[in-house]
Amino acid sequence: MQRPPFDTLGAISTTDESTTDEEPTPQPEPRSFSELGVAAPLVESLATRGYENAFAIQDLSIEDALAGRDVCGKAQTGSGKTLAFGIPTIQRLAEGERGKVRGLILVPTRELATQVVEELEPLCEAVDLSVLAIYGGADIEKQIKRLKQGIELIVATPGRMIDLIERKEVSVTGVELVTLDEADRMADMGFLPQVEWILRHIESDHQTLLFSATLDGAIDGLVTRYQTDPARHEVEQNEVTVEQMAHRFLQVHQMDRAKVVATIIKNSNKTMVFCNTKRACDRLADSLDDLNVASEPIHGDLRQRQREKALGAFADGKIQALVATDVAARGIHVDDVDVVIHFDPPDDHKTYLHRSGRTARAGGIGVAVTLVLWNQELEVKRIQKRLALDIPIVEMFSNDERLGDLFSWDPTTA
Repeated sequence: MQRPPFDTLGAISTTDESTTDEEPTPQPEPRSFSELGVAAPLVESLATRGYENAFAIQDLSIEDALAGRDVCGKAQTGSGKTLAFGIPTIQRLAEGERGKVRGLILVPTRELATQVVEELEPLCEAVDLSVLAIYGGADIEKQIKRLKQGIELIVATPGRMIDLIERKEVSVTGVELVTLDEADRMADMGFLPQVEWILRHIESDHQTLLFSATLDGAIDGLVTRYQTDPARHEVEQNEVTVEQMAHRFLQVHQMDRAKVVATIIKNSNKTMVFCNTKRACDRLADSLDDLNVASEPIHGDLRQRQREKALGAFADGKIQALVATDVAARGIHVDDVDVVIHFDPPDDHKTYLHRSGRTARAGGIGVAVTLVLWNQELEVKRIQKRLALDIPIVEMFSNDERLGDLFSWDPTTA
C-alpha cells in the first residue's frame, strides 16, 4: 500500500492532555522500526515490503503502544495508522498464549476489515499468530469454523461481532488489546452504541488504542470513558476545502450513466471514479472498456500486485481512469488528477471531501463531478447543505457538449 512521504505531514505529539494547546513542535526525522523497539521478526517482515522507516503517526505512537499505554491518535486516512496500531498489537500478542482471542480491532466497514487484515497478515505470520476478518454479508458459519480453529486477533465490524458474541461463538472477556479504527466514521454511521456494547463486555484489564480523523464530540466521549491517561498523538494534514475545487452536480439517467462517465473521462487527463461497492467498480470498468475507455478497478478483492499494477499504469498515463471504492483508494496519492467522479454519491460530506480532494493535490484545482439519479437527489442535497454548496443539479445526457469542459461551464447559468 502506497503512503505519503513523511515530509508531507506535520507531526504533533502530546502525551498529556494539559499540553494539547501548546504550539506544535516539528517531529524529528523518522526513525527505523528497530529504533522504535519493534521486534526483529516484524522488522524483517516489514523490510520485505519496503517499509524500513516509520511514517509520522507510526513514529509517534508505536513506542507508547509497545509500552502498554493507551493511545489516542488523530490522523487522516492514508497516513499509515494501520501499522501504527497493528505493529504494537501483534508484538504484544506474540508474547502470550495462542489459540484464544486476545486482540480485537473494530472498524466501520467490511472493506476496511479486509484491508486491515491484508496489511497485518504478513506480520502475524512472522510471529505465528492468526488474524481473522469478521463482518456482515459473509458466511457466518465459515467465520465460526475459523474461530473454532483458534484465532488470536480479530478485525471486525461491530454488528457481526455482536452477533457472534450473543451466539456465544466468541468471547471478548479476555481481550488484552482493543483498537478502534476510524472512530469518527463509526460515529457518523451510527455504530457507537454497538462499539460501546462490545467494550463493556471486555472484563479484563486491557489496553485501548483509538485512531480517528477527528477527536471532538462523541469521539472525545469515547476517549474519556474507555481510555486511561492516553498518550495523545496528532498528525496534521492540510485539510481539503470546498474552495480548492470546482463542483458539478449532474442529474443523469441510469441507462446513460456509464456513457456520461466515459464522455467526461475522454475529455480529461486523469480521472478517479468512486463507486460504493466492489461489484459496482467491476461493472463500471467493464462498461468503460466497452466504450473504448481504458480504466482499471481498484478494490479489496484484488491482489496487492493487481492493484499496484493498475496504480502504476494510471500514474504513467497508460490508462485514463481508476474506478475505486473508498477503502481501496486509501493511500493512493497520484498528482495531476483533474477530475473526480462520484459515480455513486458518497454517504456523507466527509467522504465527499476525501474523495474530491484527490483533484486538489499539490495545489492543483480540478473538478468534482457528482452523478445523481432521480432517487438520490435528497441525499445529495443534504451533502450540499453540510458543505454550503449552493449549486444546482443540472440534467445532462452523454451527448451534451458541456461535458467536454465541465471546469469552464457555469452551472448557475444552465
